[in-house]
Amino acid sequence: MSKEERGRSSGLSEAEARLRLQQDGFNELPRAERRTPLRIVIEVLREPMLALLLCGGLVYLLLGDLREALLLLAFGAISVVITIVQETRTERVLEALRELTSPRALVVRDGERQRIAGREVVRGDLLVLAEGDRVPADAVLVRAQDLAVDESLLTGESVPVRKQVVKMPIADAAFADHRPGGDDLPFVYSGSLVVRGEGLAEVKATGPRSEIGKIGLSLHGLQAEPPRLQQQTARLVRLCFLGGAAISLAAVVLYGTLRGDWLQALLGGIAIGMSMLPEEFAVVLTVFMAMGAWRISKARVLTRRAAAIEVLGSATVLCTDKTGTLTQNRMSVAELRLRDGTSLRVASLQPAPVGAEFFELARCSVLASSPEPFDPMERALHAFVQAGLPKEDETAGARTLIRTYGLRPELLAMSQVWQLPHREGAFVSAKGAPEAIARLCKLDGAQQAAMQASVAAMAKNGLRVLGVAAATCDGEALPAAHEGFAFHFLGLVGLADPLRPHVPEAVAECRSAGIRVVMITGDYPATAMAIARQAGLDVNDVVTGEQIKLADDRELEALVRSVNIFARILPEQKLRIVQAMTRSGEIAAMTGDGVNDAPSLKAANIGIAMGGRGTDVAREASSIVLLDDDFGSIVASIRLGRRIYDNLRKAMAFIFAVHVPIAGLALLPLVFGLPVILGPVHIALLELIIDPVCSLVFEAEREERDVMARPPRRADAELFSWALVGWSVLQGAMAFALIAAIFVVALRSGVPPDEARTLAFIALVTCVLALVLANRSFSASFLSAFFRPNPALLWIFVSIASILAAALFWPPASSLFRFGPLHLDDLMVTLGAGLLLLTVLELLKPIWARRLRF
Repeated sequence: MSKEERGRSSGLSEAEARLRLQQDGFNELPRAERRTPLRIVIEVLREPMLALLLCGGLVYLLLGDLREALLLLAFGAISVVITIVQETRTERVLEALRELTSPRALVVRDGERQRIAGREVVRGDLLVLAEGDRVPADAVLVRAQDLAVDESLLTGESVPVRKQVVKMPIADAAFADHRPGGDDLPFVYSGSLVVRGEGLAEVKATGPRSEIGKIGLSLHGLQAEPPRLQQQTARLVRLCFLGGAAISLAAVVLYGTLRGDWLQALLGGIAIGMSMLPEEFAVVLTVFMAMGAWRISKARVLTRRAAAIEVLGSATVLCTDKTGTLTQNRMSVAELRLRDGTSLRVASLQPAPVGAEFFELARCSVLASSPEPFDPMERALHAFVQAGLPKEDETAGARTLIRTYGLRPELLAMSQVWQLPHREGAFVSAKGAPEAIARLCKLDGAQQAAMQASVAAMAKNGLRVLGVAAATCDGEALPAAHEGFAFHFLGLVGLADPLRPHVPEAVAECRSAGIRVVMITGDYPATAMAIARQAGLDVNDVVTGEQIKLADDRELEALVRSVNIFARILPEQKLRIVQAMTRSGEIAAMTGDGVNDAPSLKAANIGIAMGGRGTDVAREASSIVLLDDDFGSIVASIRLGRRIYDNLRKAMAFIFAVHVPIAGLALLPLVFGLPVILGPVHIALLELIIDPVCSLVFEAEREERDVMARPPRRADAELFSWALVGWSVLQGAMAFALIAAIFVVALRSGVPPDEARTLAFIALVTCVLALVLANRSFSASFLSAFFRPNPALLWIFVSIASILAAALFWPPASSLFRFGPLHLDDLMVTLGAGLLLLTVLELLKPIWARRLRF
């Protein structure tokens, strides 16, 4: 590279990039779907619960009770504020996740490559483009090697177009006049996909000024698909609403007809309607999904689709790549082996200079690599040459790259044509899969057998093996494909990639959780088996890509049920494997990073893309993105997914249970002619207690001890199973019976109605707290209900105690709620009721615990 090119390739400075970002704005299009605070307010004002509160306030005004009306409206306002705060917080979390999951861009700034969010790309940035990248902005090529781009999103033309650099500078006016489409042009456009080669491009237009911005398309964003849990919840809320409305209307008609007091009947009907409307379901589901995605992101895993959180706990098979996922993706040259079988083992991390006999092999492996490598294997080859080989007479700056022949699915090798100083003609170097190099070199049967024996010996040591070849070209015209050169085989290079330290522990955790770990790799069977044994996988057999090619669908289904190691697999064969697994009833999670992995990622129940080395198209096809490409992060996300689902079931069980006594106490006086226990103001106060308990306490609960020691949940398992509904109704019925008994006994004992109401209300609140403690765990012991760490629980309990103290002992509040004085022995009765309920539920829990599992 010339000095001028090196200066041009230093890119913008960070200060200049920040200035241009301020001037031009973010490289993104306006998102119409973003929920503003005003939109959230409008949605909240349309909630049925708020309508019932307003109706209750209107009835109190008609009765002439201004204080009750204002109190009810105040509770309504507080409820609205709480909901808006929760929704706004959720929206902020989702916005942060959208920014994290947006495509990344590799740019050159201050002379160094750095990966940034695509929205932070600015005019003048130098983009580093490679196969599988989604171009983040409109740009002009500065350098290109065998570059081809799919511009079908802009042109509708499915055939990729070639790109090449124009030597003369391009004016901004010429760039503005040009449109996508056509071969051999220097322009690349935002939204197009690099399908072959690599290049360096200078950004000319971002955001709405790009071609895709001009035609109003939006490529990136979370899909608004309705998850199955959301559908189940909406169906349940509709059923509860219809049931509550029917019971409320019947109660109003009966009370008004029998007693003639239609306003009191209407108030009682409103109270029943409020008590039977489980409005918390939708809030809890939204908060749990958003906060769950946020918690998973803390484990360096991004969930691009809410449905992925639901499916995580159901995964039965985890299909993982080897390189970079099970291993550290920190390649180093471990062995050089010449054509005659002579080998050199590199024992240390700092290789010593090697003999001249290995010089040509190592030099050609570098010449067949990118001059500015990003791939870990190529970086290892460059580092080895710079550290361990004799100084070359021909410096890197004196070489001229003439042409690059890229990898093709049918030939996994790449070749580069160089003009070297002091040498006539062009020099061609190739590297790739040993069988591809054997094909390029046209080796005979005996030579191929000798090569395969060397490859097998190296692969048994867990090395990744590359073949290297070289050729010369004296003519001016280069062949159309690298098969046109007369290559001669130089030897093999073995690269080591150590296992990540926490992989064996994560694999063992998967096994205890009933999840089978399957390795799918492009490496040789011996290499795959060596790494699999180190990782702790069950190595019973190995299936190769050649066997998969020959197997029909039924045979493949039989293979995927028992085999855990798949080697020499092509990307398109991964699709057949995952389809066979899903047909066999497995819930498959599949990792992938390349362009050709996108179909298998989409076909899997859980598509997992690599955030570090993965391509944009793979990330777009996936439901989960690993930021650090670590296998341990996948297992951590499965653990968190199970915890989120567990806590969601606990919250739903609590909501079901807590509405039974509230509805019962609202209906009891209307049926038996007793004094009113709960009016709309009391239920509104209870809703202020229930909402934060559901969304804060249960969401923050730690996972169960056996969360990774139980089999995966069935994919078709209902969130609201009959066992869960039965357990909730049983809890609520016991609480209602206990509170109703206290209320009726108090009245029969001559206690004034206001004091009896106070006793029943405080008993109800203590029973609500008992239901919270009982539902914190489906399996833990009695003592753990009190001592399991949960900071949110302590704050909620203190807040509830403060609100109750104010309602009981502050005269204006106690008169508004029509509470009478509460004596010490009354307080002991209410606390005893809560403790009795908790004790009985804990004794019954072991009987129901197994049924409450997935």
